[in-house]
Amino acid sequence: MTKDQFDCMLIWAREKPSTGQEPPWAWFQYLKLEETLGSILSGMAASIPLGSLQSDLCQERHLLLVRHTIQQERAQSHQSD
Repeated sequence: MTKDQFDCMLIWAREKPSTGQEPPWAWFQYLKLEETLGSILSGMAASIPLGSLQSDLCQERHLLLVRHTIQQERAQSHQSD
């Protein structure tokens, strides 16, 4: 589903109980739906879509292993003592 579809459902869930035509027990269900949709939309906003420029940049980052020869020489000299 798209962000726009979730936005439409969130608006619907907020407006539906205010019509006065819903049974009293339905109010809590709409409230839970509203909270869930809000969480989904927050997660969508925080995530980086695959194929975007930012995700391509993240994939190009690699760990660079650096060799510290000074520390290795010291460690070897201590071991031989």
